[in-house]
Amino acid sequence: MVAFAVAFMCCASGTHAADTITIDVSGDVQEALQEALILAEPGSTILIPEGTFHFTNALSLDVANITIKGAGMDKTILSFAGQTSGSEGLLITSDGAWLEGFAIEDTPGDGIKTKGVDVISFVKIRVEWTGGPKSTNGAYGIYPVESQNVLVDGAVVIGASDAGIYVGQSRNIIVRNSRAEHNVAGIEIENCYFADVYNNVATHNTGGILIFDMPNLPQKGGHSIRVFNNKSIDNDVPNFAPVGNIVAGVPRGTGIMVMSNRDVEVFGNEVSGNASVNMLIVAYADAYDDPDFNPLPQNIYIHDNIYGRGGWDPDGLAKELIAPKTGLPVPDIIWDGAVDGVWSAFFGPDSDDALHIKEAEGTTFASLEYVYDLIVPWDADINRDITDYPGSIAPRAAIILPQDKGSK
Repeated sequence: MVAFAVAFMCCASGTHAADTITIDVSGDVQEALQEALILAEPGSTILIPEGTFHFTNALSLDVANITIKGAGMDKTILSFAGQTSGSEGLLITSDGAWLEGFAIEDTPGDGIKTKGVDVISFVKIRVEWTGGPKSTNGAYGIYPVESQNVLVDGAVVIGASDAGIYVGQSRNIIVRNSRAEHNVAGIEIENCYFADVYNNVATHNTGGILIFDMPNLPQKGGHSIRVFNNKSIDNDVPNFAPVGNIVAGVPRGTGIMVMSNRDVEVFGNEVSGNASVNMLIVAYADAYDDPDFNPLPQNIYIHDNIYGRGGWDPDGLAKELIAPKTGLPVPDIIWDGAVDGVWSAFFGPDSDDALHIKEAEGTTFASLEYVYDLIVPWDADINRDITDYPGSIAPRAAIILPQDKGSK
C-alpha cells in the first residue's frame, strides 16, 4: 500500500491535465484501482493495462474530469462475477468522466451507472453478462440517469435483464455507433429531453430501440428525440425481464417502440426480422396518479425507413391485442390510436399533436382506433390508410456535446 501511494504521488507530481496513473496489476488490482479513483486529482487519466481482473466490491468515482482508459474492450476486462458488495460495477457521481476501452462483466446489478452528472462519455466500452440472457442478470448495462451531456459511442452491451444502453431522466444525449444484443431492451431512452440515437445496431434483443416516457418520475414529458440510421433487426429473444419491470410487457420481436413522448422523429432506419411488430407507437396504458403526466405520444414523425419481414409470429400483448384486429402478418407500423378526447377521436388531433407518416409505397400500416372504439364500439374497425397521416414536424438541429469532437 505504501509503495502504491508513493508511486501514485510521483505520477501526480505534474500538472493536473497531464497526470497519468497506470494501475499496477502485479498486486491487488481492486485496491489499487479504487485508491486511484479516490486519490486522483481532477483532470487525471487512469490507465488499466490489458488483462482480466476480478472484483468483489463495487468501484466508485467522485472526482471531476477523470479519464479511465483500458487497452480495449476485449483486452482490459473487469469481472464482477464474484462481487459480494455494492449495487453496480462502477458508480460515477462526478462531472466530466471519460470512460474508454475496457469491459465490465457479470455484475449482479447494473454495469456502469452515473447519476446527477454533467458531461459523461462511454467510448468503446463493453458491458456483458457472459452466461446468456437470464432474469438474474443485472438490469442495466450502461446506465446514465439524471445527467446531461451524455455520450455513448462505440459501446457494446450484451445480456441486460432490463435495458442494455439506458439513458433516463437526462438531457442532451448522443447514442451512436453502438451494438446492443441479447438484452430485453437493446437501447432505451426514457423521460429524456434532446437525444440523437443513430448508427446503432440492435439485434437479438426482446425489443430493439425503445423511446419511453413514464409517470411519477422527477423528470417527465420526454421530448425532442431523433432515432435515425439505425438497424433494429432480428430481435427475437424471449422476454426475460423480472416480473414487474415495465419492459416485462415488451413483446418478443419488437423493432422500434415509441411510448408517450413528444416531438419524436424516426427516420432512415432498417427495421426487419421482428416477429411481433417492426414499428409500434402507443400511449402509456397502465393506471397512474401523476397529474402532470401525459400518456399520449404526440407530434411523432415516422419517415423514410426501410421495412423487411415482420409481424409473422406476434408475442404477448401484440398477440393478444394487435393481431386479432390486424390479422397476420401484423403491418409494418402500428399505432394504437389513442388520442385526447372525443373530438380528436372523430376528427383527428391538432397537427402539433398528430402522428405523421411518410414512407415508401407499399409500407403497411394500421391504427387500432383505440379511443374511437371505446366511444362507438358497434363501429369498431381499424384504419389502414397511411395517407390519413400526412405532414411532418419542424426539423431539429443535431445535438452538440461539449466533450464530443464529432459533434462540433
